[in-house]
Amino acid sequence: MRGTISIKAMLAGALLAWAGGAEAASLTVGFSQIGSESGWRAAETTVTKNEAKKRGITVKIADAQQKQENQIKAIRSFVAQGVDAILLAPVVATGWDAVLKEARDAKIPVILLDRDIDPAGKELYLTAVTSDSVEEGRVAGAWLTKTVGEKPCNVVELQGTVGASVATNRKKGFDAAIAPHANIKLVRSQTGDFTRAKGKEVMESFIKAEGGQSICAVYAHNDDMMVGAIQAMKEAGLKPGKEILTVSIDAVPDIFKAIAAGEANATVELTPDMAGPAFDVLKAYKEKGTVPPKWIQTESKLYTAADDPLKVYNSKKNLGY
Repeated sequence: MRGTISIKAMLAGALLAWAGGAEAASLTVGFSQIGSESGWRAAETTVTKNEAKKRGITVKIADAQQKQENQIKAIRSFVAQGVDAILLAPVVATGWDAVLKEARDAKIPVILLDRDIDPAGKELYLTAVTSDSVEEGRVAGAWLTKTVGEKPCNVVELQGTVGASVATNRKKGFDAAIAPHANIKLVRSQTGDFTRAKGKEVMESFIKAEGGQSICAVYAHNDDMMVGAIQAMKEAGLKPGKEILTVSIDAVPDIFKAIAAGEANATVELTPDMAGPAFDVLKAYKEKGTVPPKWIQTESKLYTAADDPLKVYNSKKNLGY
């Protein structure tokens, strides 16, 4: 009898230990998302949810509506809730030291998604999962210089949110690519805040200031601004993709429809799956103490009409863009 009771007790203990282990392995992660200013941003949120579900992770998403103060409040709320980790897509590059120190003091690792912060704050986060946004701008500029050749070309630029590292870097890379080519001149540059509505508004002002026929190409820091710019060009009686070249970044579904229709020329892909690599890193860190590199780079790719844009559109249209 004693042996039987002992075996039952051991089995019960083993089951409790297993249940406790399973519970311990289940993570709760807070995600401070910038907002939903673009199709790409919406896809990133959807993919994050999908990747969390696949891994049995509970993810709490706070939409900051493109305001840093809302992100800071969200991070403090996550710290108060005692989450296991925080994902942060920072709306701007500076101003994070105080709140990230609070997360560090609470022993909650922070992983940056798709944007970096000021170098001074690098010790305050575990890793950053981003593309090389300087390289994205360089690829866009290289496509333009190759396409234009020696032809004189006046370019207008739709910049992303002022102060955002991705906007700064996409401009830096593009400027470096066109700098050796004296025939290509950047004549106008203004922020479109990464939105279609603002992209359209700014493009309308460019057309009014420069005259549509004098503009050779438009470079936009994201596809949503370009979609708005394309609408502005069409309403002005211009032919985007033909009379005016376009190159932008993100590779959202709608830009592939525009490329298929001959109204856009090129886009550089930014994958919306930043969370997958982030969750993998977090698992290794939590379970084995593995400290990742400070930067995990995602892949980027140039797409043009030669890449069967409708096929790419169909592969992306259900990702939440």
